[in-house]
Amino acid sequence: MSLIFIYLLFELANVVHGAAYVDKDCPKIRCDPSGPAIQFPFRLGDRQPSRCGYPGFDLSCSEDNQTMLEMPSSSTKLFVNRIKYASQELETQIHDPDGCLQRQLLNISLSSQFVYTHWTENYTVFSCPSLISKNRSSIFRMLNDCLVRLNPCVGDRKNNHSVIYAVSSDCYIDYIPLVSCTKMHDYISVPMLDTTGKDKTLKLNLHWSIPSCEYCHKLKKTCTRRTIYNREKQNEIQCKGTSGLDFMVIGICTLSVVVIATGIIVIYVYNSSKEEQENKVRVERFLDDYRALKPSRYTYADIKRMTEKFKEKLGQGAYGTVYKGKLSTELFVAVKILNNSYENGEAFINEVATMGRIHHVNVVRLVGFCADGFIRALVYDFLPNGSLQSYLTSPDDNNSFLGWEKLQEIALGIAKGIEYLHQGCDQRILHFDIKPHNVLLDHHFTPKVSDFGLAKLCSKDQSAISMTKARGTMGYIAPEVFSRNFGTVSYKSDVYSFGTLLLEMVGGRKNFKVMENSSSEVYFPVWIYNLLEQGDDLRIHLEDTGNIEVARKLAIVGLWCIQWDPVNRPSMVAVVQMLETEGGNLTIPPNPFASTSN
Repeated sequence: MSLIFIYLLFELANVVHGAAYVDKDCPKIRCDPSGPAIQFPFRLGDRQPSRCGYPGFDLSCSEDNQTMLEMPSSSTKLFVNRIKYASQELETQIHDPDGCLQRQLLNISLSSQFVYTHWTENYTVFSCPSLISKNRSSIFRMLNDCLVRLNPCVGDRKNNHSVIYAVSSDCYIDYIPLVSCTKMHDYISVPMLDTTGKDKTLKLNLHWSIPSCEYCHKLKKTCTRRTIYNREKQNEIQCKGTSGLDFMVIGICTLSVVVIATGIIVIYVYNSSKEEQENKVRVERFLDDYRALKPSRYTYADIKRMTEKFKEKLGQGAYGTVYKGKLSTELFVAVKILNNSYENGEAFINEVATMGRIHHVNVVRLVGFCADGFIRALVYDFLPNGSLQSYLTSPDDNNSFLGWEKLQEIALGIAKGIEYLHQGCDQRILHFDIKPHNVLLDHHFTPKVSDFGLAKLCSKDQSAISMTKARGTMGYIAPEVFSRNFGTVSYKSDVYSFGTLLLEMVGGRKNFKVMENSSSEVYFPVWIYNLLEQGDDLRIHLEDTGNIEVARKLAIVGLWCIQWDPVNRPSMVAVVQMLETEGGNLTIPPNPFASTSN
């Protein structure tokens, strides 16, 4: 019985500790007694450890004890007047004793955690001769709402004869007589420049959405940060403390053994309630993570910011140009800016709608998209090793050949990705453009199927697909897509494209180029089939018998997939099974080239 009493005391001590939770290293603090209280997610960077706040929410105290928000990339100082933790808003202001408030506004560069609560504009600043200022045309007077004359201090102080104008991105710049003007700089997301430049103080309200402590506030608990390592998401929010607890429960410690049983019941009920609250928090976190999996919509200004104004170009294709970008210091993305040939927007809508529902290790993830006016862009995870096309070299090329075991893993991964598209979703997704260019490789060379601009959705019991014109890339398109004499278009068309990709992996681009450029050579798949049928090896660089089996297996599976009649092709489920079996157990398919090989 005494052990139960000791257990009860420990439980009560834990309850009291939770109810009055206070982190001694992270108390509320102020720069000035009349200034705003600083608590999580904010911290005073020079007085508190990093765990007291959330990354990017550092505050500091000025020499006269004013609270300042630190923006490392901005030259403008934001002074914090008030922090509304419940609504997650900041009331700030900027000062300019030199009387050049407009310059301060243009130089503000907010970090990704904060946004303005009021309207902002994108501006282009021009320096113009003073003659334009003296003879303002009727067009200038018509554009007063989008053309702002700035204080001369914004420009070059040495050139007092120029006039500085800020032109809003909403204006049609072709109608403004700026021929003799010089463009100075582009500014993104600037508060409206409606000030005359004479004021020395301006109030700016900011909002933050991440981290969100709203749920903790509803529970009347303390919101803190918990750092978790070995995960992609390093920082999570947790709620500490308990509300509404009657501190008189401490008196239970002095009760007699007679009421210990009652005390145990009280503790049990409390722990059950605490577990229920933790389960609710767990569900809320899951819902937040689930919402995060859906593609985000970005503005064109967001796209320019994440690509640093399209600084690093990764490649260019028929439908657009791909640039490297980043959402944070650790998360890099690939941004594809689409051109006007992207099928009038139909393929863009198709790709966003299709990829928004796909989550598979062998399918590239769509992070977000942009549909801002005539600008359309797709934002994907950045995969550092590029496309499979870059690695399809001859096996004789020891410098860039990946090796047969790695090619086997890549082939199996691609097959599983296509199998997921055909069987793993509510509706079957037909890709119609399976080729090495559209298979991307991450840092572990894990393959991911990409580019769903030509994809179509259909029910799983639908045996044929209607199609008005051929889709895909020459050399990988199934024959029935060109002519219905070969059969109906179905998911077997993707199987054909995958088979062509497999044969290209076996022979490398070098062998395909030889076949294409020499009329005396036979068609490469026919050459592969004849070698297998005659029992010869594939006449490629093989280091051991294990490699022979891998190359032979990939070739046999590829030949099964490119059968002329779609009925004779295996499903992707069967393809995965064949790639996972030993190569010697596979049967060579019927010769689909019998009429051309004689």
